[in-house]
Amino acid sequence: MLEAKPIGIFSKNFNIVAEGQKIALLHISAWREAGEISIEEQPYKLYREGLMSGAFVIESKGQSVARAIKPSAFRSQFDLELDAHRYSLTRVSIFGRGFSVLQSGVVVGSIRRAGVFTRRTIIDLPPDWPIPIQVFVFWLALVIWNRDDGGAAAGAAAAAGS
Repeated sequence: MLEAKPIGIFSKNFNIVAEGQKIALLHISAWREAGEISIEEQPYKLYREGLMSGAFVIESKGQSVARAIKPSAFRSQFDLELDAHRYSLTRVSIFGRGFSVLQSGVVVGSIRRAGVFTRRTIIDLPPDWPIPIQVFVFWLALVIWNRDDGGAAAGAAAAAGS
């Protein structure tokens, strides 16, 4: 099990921790759905292939490591394929912020906030998944959370202006 800890109160970046030891840094781009993971000085790029559509990709040394597709703009879900197995990252409920990772309808992992008022996140995915893939799946959950937060902020601003 991994834990993602925000670097600071207002930072979008996270330290990824396993058994109390920092093992990776997740840097989130301020301008688009992109980022970078640094694990033992090995960089991985995270990005969306297109500006408004396309697969979400983790890449190392110019090679795609894994890809995820968002099957619908209206659902909080990603479909991904790892080692010839298909998985879905799906929101647990419309009111919660937790996600389940499913394989053939069976829960094999989860991504959930450590508490109500924290961005600290528990990444509980299959231990045989490589660390970069686990962080990639966490980043996919972050994409949805950031979209939710952006929509809520826009709604609050519109309500304040009326």
